[in-house]
Formats: sequence, C-alpha cells, structure tokens
Amino acid sequence: MRRDRLRRCAGALLAVLFVCTAAPAGAAVKQVARGTAAAPAAHTAPQTAAAAVIRWQPYPGAVRYAVRILRVQGGETTVLAEMNRVYTTGLHLPQGAYAPLESAVWSVQPLDYHGAPLDAWSAPQPVPVGLHEPDAPVLTAQFDEMAYAPLYPVYSWIPRAGDRQHEVAVYRRTGGDDVYLHTLEAGEYDVYDDMPFTTPGQYVYRVRSVTAEGRPHSDWSAEGTFRVVAPTPVAALGDSITHGGGAITLPPSYLLYDWESYCTVPVKNLGHSGDTTADMLARFERDVLPFAPRVLIIMGGVNDYRSGIYGAESVRNLTALREKCRAHDIIPVFLTAPPIRPALMAARMDIMAPPADWWEHRDYINSWIMQQAYSIDIATVLSDANGELEAAYTTDGLHPDLMGKKYIGETVDAYLRAHFAYAAGEAARRAYRARHTGE
Repeated sequence: MRRDRLRRCAGALLAVLFVCTAAPAGAAVKQVARGTAAAPAAHTAPQTAAAAVIRWQPYPGAVRYAVRILRVQGGETTVLAEMNRVYTTGLHLPQGAYAPLESAVWSVQPLDYHGAPLDAWSAPQPVPVGLHEPDAPVLTAQFDEMAYAPLYPVYSWIPRAGDRQHEVAVYRRTGGDDVYLHTLEAGEYDVYDDMPFTTPGQYVYRVRSVTAEGRPHSDWSAEGTFRVVAPTPVAALGDSITHGGGAITLPPSYLLYDWESYCTVPVKNLGHSGDTTADMLARFERDVLPFAPRVLIIMGGVNDYRSGIYGAESVRNLTALREKCRAHDIIPVFLTAPPIRPALMAARMDIMAPPADWWEHRDYINSWIMQQAYSIDIATVLSDANGELEAAYTTDGLHPDLMGKKYIGETVDAYLRAHFAYAAGEAARRAYRARHTGE
C-alpha cells in the first residue's frame, strides 16, 4: 500500500525556502556530538558551492509537476528550461546552469496522472539567490505541523539535480548528545521507516546522497526533528489509508492526504502501510500500549479482502483487537473498510488484481463493524453506485485522495466530539502541551 516511486508532488505556487523538522526513535549506542554529521558512512563529501532551491506547496490531485525556468530581460522572456516530470515539491538549480540567476524566474504547473494540467502556470517568481543553500537534499516532511509525530515516520526531501540514491541517518537526542539509531538506504525522494518510535523524546534525522557504491555524494542535509510524546488520549490503528499519502506520489510526510489533518481532535497516527488486520493485531502490544489511548480508532480490512483473505478471518482478527482493547480499558471505534476501484489499480499501480468476489468479503467485514458498540460508516459515502471507490476520490484506485481523506477526518472528528467529549478535550490539551512545552 505504500506509494512506491512515481514520486513527489508539488503545486499551489508559493515558493518558500524553509528548514524542515522531523526525526525518529529507539535505542543504540553511538554518541555523536550535537551539530555534527557523523554517523554511518566512513567518507565525507567535500563542501561544495550551494545551489539555488525553489519550492512550492503540494497541489491536490497532482501526480507530477511541470517547471519552467525563464529569463526576463529588456521586456523579453526567454525559456531557459522546461521540465515536466518533477515528482517533488521543489527543485535544486545547480550553480552555473542558468547563470546569471539574478535575472531568472520560475513557474510551476500541476499535472495529473496523464500529464494534463490541473491548473494554469503559477505567476513567475524570482529564483532565490544569495541564500547559501547547502549542497545537500532539502527536507520536506511536515512533522512539525502534525498534532503528533507518526509512529512510523516517512522521510522526504528535494534531491540535488541528478541524485538518485540517498541514505538517512536517524538519532535520538539526549541532553547534549545525539544517540545514533540506524541508517536507511533510500531512493530518490523518500523512505519509509519500519522502526516504530514508541519511546518519548526528541529524534533527529539527516539525509545525504550517495553513489551506487554507497559513498557520500553530497553534504548532509539540515537536521529534521520530531518529538514522541505519551500518553496520547486518542490514537488510530490502520494501514496506509491511516498512515497517509495520496495521488500516487505524495508520501505520508505531508499533511495533504493524512485524514488526521482534517480531524480537529488530535489523533496519534499508528498507521503502517501495507498492513492486514492480522498485522494490526500482531503489533497491538508493541505499537498501541506505549501510548495508552483512551480511544482507539481502528480501520483495516482493505488489504485483506483485496488479497483474497476471507472476510471471516478478518472479522476474527478485528474481534481479537476488540478484546485486547477491552482488556486494557481502551474503547475501540471501528471504521468500515473502504472500497476499491480495481480497474484503476490495474491500470496505474503495480497491484495484483483482487479476487472477483472481493466485495462480498468487504461487506462481511463491514456488516460486523456496524454491529459494534462504537462504529463509523465511511465506506458508503466513498462508494459509487456499483460499490466501488468513487473515481473522483482516487488516483490509484486503492487510496482515497483529498476529498476522501477530508471526509474521513471530519467524520471521525464529529463522532469523537459527540461520543467522547472528555477524551477529545484531553487530547487537545495534551497535544497543546506537547507542542508548546515539549512535555
């Protein structure tokens, strides 16, 4: 269920350079002085001249972007370059490529899956010069804007021109030291961390490009940070639809396609892309209990029924989750398993075709869910007249995009406020303290 490699979106036309914050958790033994880039690799890249970096916000529904670099002189505009397969929310412009940059401007246009424009070209913006951007990837994760850091972070960045491989070094910050945790091998734009961050504290990560042999090929990026806090009164357990991301290329490190972004009650994201209900059940003690939620939102089953797992088996797993919640004084709130659109899945993603009777198993799961003490039907609104995921709500046939995620988040928000006002209020207070005091 993770959106592997058609990558990174961008759009809505406002260039802002910023230093990103994000990071991971865990345990390990290597002490690194704060502010250094020391970590896994034995070689360090030379400090080279900075590039100009242009950035924009992701545009709803954009799978990729077209970018123009132009020069305006004497009332005439010359197109220096046009790129129409940009899968990030920004670009590095190498020094010398479009010199002098002082007279260069740029414009971006969001494109759909087929490369058709979703909007007009943005108003030209000056290429930022003289800001001394490091010769390194530029981080894009929006962890600092989330109510809580996700349990399974996804790190994302704008690569330098031509860089295809990267490594991400992750640390836990303790006092004046950064304790090295692990290094992730990454592709061009992002990487999913499969380590759950359950220990409270601040985490740090840095990214750099590497050669095919693993040698450093750029400087380390600025550090990204995120903080893990516990307890979290409301949490959400699920698969990639809970984890986040959408329109094929935008990862869960952005807010746009995370349904939790549209729920005003702060919700800890315990989603893990690709999970079946059996996977969710297996990680309950490890991933849920450290956060001691009062209310647990549970949405799963789509990866079961689309892969041939019988609805009865899914219901057994969901029943076991319910009993685990009860044993730990957690109130489970079940969301119906959303529909899929098999034709789009086959046409646009490398996803195996579901069995012909997938809808019977989905309906079996959802019938059980709607008989529970606390349940929310989100599947009906997301379905078309044939019971498939509404075409307007999805790019890949499997994951709801903006309208679908917004509907889920707002529906969960209204339900929590109507049925669990105390927990909702406690969640808001806890998230506020975490954001403003670090507690």
